[in-house]
Amino acid sequence: MEEPTPDGGTTRKREDYLECPEYFMAVAFLSAQRSKDPSSQVGACIVNQENKIVGIGYNGMPNGCDDDQLPWSRSADNRLDTKYPYVCHAELNAIMNKNSADVKGCTMYVALFPCNECAKLIIQAGIKDVVFHSDKYHKSPETEASRRLLTMAGIGYRQFKPKRTEIVIDFNSINPGMLNSDQVQTQTAHLGEEEAD
Repeated sequence: MEEPTPDGGTTRKREDYLECPEYFMAVAFLSAQRSKDPSSQVGACIVNQENKIVGIGYNGMPNGCDDDQLPWSRSADNRLDTKYPYVCHAELNAIMNKNSADVKGCTMYVALFPCNECAKLIIQAGIKDVVFHSDKYHKSPETEASRRLLTMAGIGYRQFKPKRTEIVIDFNSINPGMLNSDQVQTQTAHLGEEEAD
């Protein structure tokens, strides 16, 4: 039921809300911000048929491996001195981080078109559809092999077409002015005192 407004009109739902595809790609992009990779930050978000997120991931070193002890370089005389033999891609991490029994029939939203190794994982996991944002390595052998594999396996893939160019996260939007820097410092200090007790 619509609520009357003071001017006699009716209250209607917001029109500028995030639609599902934008929301899921935004989650992938937000996840990418967790990556420590200095040159490529990639995130992935897996969504089931009910539009529920069942896995997220970003590119980074394997669990238990000190990322200060491993290289982050894109090139070196010795390939072992680059990041490539070590880093786990966002797609792998999203599949491994799943919070459901499996990801069969799900859709993966990913910031960058998957490489051939990730395509193999996507196929084996039973993901049915891939929505990607960037395809900047379109002509590389790895992405050509990926397209070939995904097509052979009957997995759909399409480029994400955003309706907006940016989504801004404002931590003050829910409760404007609630957390100014003095309050944050005071709250942090109180937390420290409670932990000391």
